Amino acid sequence: MLSRTGLRRVLVMLCITEIVSWGVLYYAFSVLSPGITRDTGWSSTWVTAAFSVGQVTAAGVGIPVGRWLDTWGPRRVMTAGSALAVPAVLGIAAAPSIPWFFAAWVLAGVAMAAVLYQPAFAALTRWWGRRRVIALTVVTLAGGLASTVFAPLTATLAQHFDWRHTYVVLACVLAAVTLPAHLFGLAGHWPAGEAAHHERPAAPGSVVRSRAFVLLAVAMSLAAFAAYAVVVNLVPLLTSRGLSTSTAALALGLGGIGQVSGRMGYGRLAALTSTRARTVLVFGASAVAIALLAVVPGPTVLVIAIAMVAGATRGIYTLVQATAVSDRWGAAHFGRLNGVLTAPVTLAMSLAPWAGTVLAVWLGGYPHMFLLLAGIGLVAAVIAATTV
Repeated sequence: MLSRTGLRRVLVMLCITEIVSWGVLYYAFSVLSPGITRDTGWSSTWVTAAFSVGQVTAAGVGIPVGRWLDTWGPRRVMTAGSALAVPAVLGIAAAPSIPWFFAAWVLAGVAMAAVLYQPAFAALTRWWGRRRVIALTVVTLAGGLASTVFAPLTATLAQHFDWRHTYVVLACVLAAVTLPAHLFGLAGHWPAGEAAHHERPAAPGSVVRSRAFVLLAVAMSLAAFAAYAVVVNLVPLLTSRGLSTSTAALALGLGGIGQVSGRMGYGRLAALTSTRARTVLVFGASAVAIALLAVVPGPTVLVIAIAMVAGATRGIYTLVQATAVSDRWGAAHFGRLNGVLTAPVTLAMSLAPWAGTVLAVWLGGYPHMFLLLAGIGLVAAVIAATTV
């Protein structure tokens, strides 16, 4: 096992690399996409679709990445991911056509599977052992700062460079920070994982095929779909009710603060509840908050408060997902089990923004769409109640 100094080193390095990796590979796109559309003439639909394909790729590649994590540990996997992320971002910057742009985002998706939360969760779960909740909370709090740091940084760069050169600069930041941090900061013996409740760990194949695992994957995916469809569609919902764009954006931003607050309270929640109880509680609270957003038109202060509650449940969801496997089946095969569990969840998160917009059109407005999302979230809570 790593010493206390080694454990702190790993945690600090992962906090830094998660901020940079999420900032460059994920959040920068939302800032640069209008410029990409404007400068290239490509439709915003195609530009966004390329980004979504990257997320879907990350979901699929996450399954073998999980097996590699169990075998080799995070140092090799995350260093390789960083090494791949740099040419992927440079490929995005150099893309002369839509097919090239799509191919570059596919490559970025492979890199994301190896550098974002999944491998970081595996590293902290195995190295930190019984104290993993503390470490997981800290790294997700740091990851939550990625948009805070890189959205304004990317916007500032875009004021001085075009989107292509901005991505080149961000690729250099990625190379300078994450490559050495993963290579040298994650050095150390990769220990064997412990089983849950001191039992002999079950074979990963039998766990994946079990009723409990399948139901958990379904519940987690439905809850993720409902929660993350809200993120992109909250502003249109509020502006359709007469709020100004700036006020609606404020509600969304304060929801981000709620997200961080929710994560800070997860340790206390975990101490007071069982694994199943807190999963049901979080999914149910998310569904209620989404339903209230659908039916409460005002006053503005109340709507913002509800948005913050929705953000808090979304923040806690990340930690529920991070601990779902280890709390039930231990850490012995955490990488591969979490990879399989994360794949449908990531796919649901990738499709949620687009699907939410389509559902709003089909259902005749955003309030009806939010009610449907609340129903989906409630179904997730009911299914979670039947899991271990």
